Amino acid sequence: MPRLANGTVAPDFELAATDGKKHALKQSLGDGPVLTAFFKVSCPTCQFTFPFLERLYQQIRESGGRIWGISQDGKEDSARFATRYGVTFPILIDEKPYPLSRRYGLECVPSLFLIVADQTVQVSGDGFSKADLAEIQRRLAEDLSITPPPLFRAGEKVPEYKPG
Repeated sequence: MPRLANGTVAPDFELAATDGKKHALKQSLGDGPVLTAFFKVSCPTCQFTFPFLERLYQQIRESGGRIWGISQDGKEDSARFATRYGVTFPILIDEKPYPLSRRYGLECVPSLFLIVADQTVQVSGDGFSKADLAEIQRRLAEDLSITPPPLFRAGEKVPEYKPG
């Protein structure tokens, strides 16, 4: 099954986070869009990407935007990853044999899906893509009626793309 494409309906799910709290997609979409970021703690591209996702989260969280990391590792390793990379958004656990990752058609990590109110995927992408992250920020800003600062800072050396 290929990765979910833009415009497709995202499968509903409920997963527990590292803190034990349950997060349900359909229920949360009533409060605003959700960006899901599937990852593995050992993935160098995930390690590179997640600080940028945290920066985005800090820009949108007060306006109702949500980012959920969805880990393919255990709770303890995932919590250590969040601490090491400064991630404060919820980290949910997709336990082996990764049923949610399979339903979303993951072929690599990180894989990002911006899901909007009608449960459709508005933006999807694999690996680190500067263009995808900028588009996700633009769409979230539009959906949340905010004007965030640039995601990528002047003088910051950020590649256009890093495969996952």
